[in-house]
Amino acid sequence: MKVLGLTGGIGMGKSTAAQWLRDHGIPVVDTDDLARQVVEPGQPALAEVRKAFGADIVGPDGRLRRDALAQRVFADAADRARLESLLHPPIRALWHARMETWRAAGHPLAVVVIPLLFETRAEPELDATLCVACTAATQHARLRARGWSPEQIAQRVRAQWPIEQKISRADYLVWTEAGLEVLAAQLERILQGLN
Repeated sequence: MKVLGLTGGIGMGKSTAAQWLRDHGIPVVDTDDLARQVVEPGQPALAEVRKAFGADIVGPDGRLRRDALAQRVFADAADRARLESLLHPPIRALWHARMETWRAAGHPLAVVVIPLLFETRAEPELDATLCVACTAATQHARLRARGWSPEQIAQRVRAQWPIEQKISRADYLVWTEAGLEVLAAQLERILQGLN
């Protein structure tokens, strides 16, 4: 089984590309979903986050106060690095386990969506990497449409490598400025090349 790592900047089309791949029968796991799983109530990673960032980071319902944590870690690089050191190992273990399940099931290809693929040095664990990208203007418009403030956008963008750097490291590039038909055509060409 080949494992394709899908990455890109925030708001640049990772979820849309991942959904297209799922719709075409390719198993996909998104590490953002896994990041939510590892901090569910009762999970060891949530206890570690609480220990590192204080009891007030967990609400009365026992759930992580994601907005409060995001506000803190995106304003402080050291806090963000500490959070990543707690969460990235269990997230990586989960996507590895998912890949093994799909490999055992005989899937020829699987995709793991990793926003911080290059930042976390995951490429040696993958057969190929794909970066989705668009212009900064389109990215900002998409994030504003989600209700994000200019400050939130700037913090999230600063927390990742510049998109040019991700593009230069990726094996494949999908440009997401146009509609879904253009995205689909690019993905189809890439999939043909992987076979």
